[in-house]
Amino acid sequence: MEAVSFSTDDGVYLEGELRAPDDVVRGSAVICHPHPKHGGSKDHPILWALRNELAGARGLSVLAFNFRGVMGSGGAYGGGRDETRDVHAAITRAREEAPGQPSIVCGWSFGASVALREALDDPRVAALALIGMPLRPNDLSLPLTPLVTELRGLRRPVLVLTGDNDGYCPVEEATAFAESLPRGRLHIVEGTDHYLWHREREAAAVVGAFVDDVLRELDL
Repeated sequence: MEAVSFSTDDGVYLEGELRAPDDVVRGSAVICHPHPKHGGSKDHPILWALRNELAGARGLSVLAFNFRGVMGSGGAYGGGRDETRDVHAAITRAREEAPGQPSIVCGWSFGASVALREALDDPRVAALALIGMPLRPNDLSLPLTPLVTELRGLRRPVLVLTGDNDGYCPVEEATAFAESLPRGRLHIVEGTDHYLWHREREAAAVVGAFVDDVLRELDL
């Protein structure tokens, strides 16, 4: 694991950790953490599980970082919109390790919402894994209604993953959301909630299998 730093296009310094793959580099991945105002950081167990899964046998160079205003990163919380700048900069930094290869973006909770917003405007994103993305309006969610038309045009693979007891991303809403996407895929993790306690490795393995499918489709 290598500590790295990089800056956004509006000059905010961000800290992160880069993990190289065990073998040949097949692409890069960026991991986006949950809400900065609710204790979110790159060090949650599910995000560690994702790092280990994607940088292991999956062959991705994986960057996990802290959004602006979190721990050692500069700046202040930007309401979700400024954080898309952070994701954009993280993709740029991660791609330095895998130039010309696919970029996968994974996000959990708030991080999933921000990852989705960035992907709508960033053609470098080959696929998205959205874990527990808040779909029921609450203080963790970002409004998706203005994005409905754009979402229908998102023709890249998207994994929508939620727990069967997730109050922020309920199964019914997650199912409808996945079905609304041209290339959406739904996976429900049984016996857990928004935090995926004790199901972190299971969830990460599902994301890993999804990434394998994406890379296979791209013939990598």
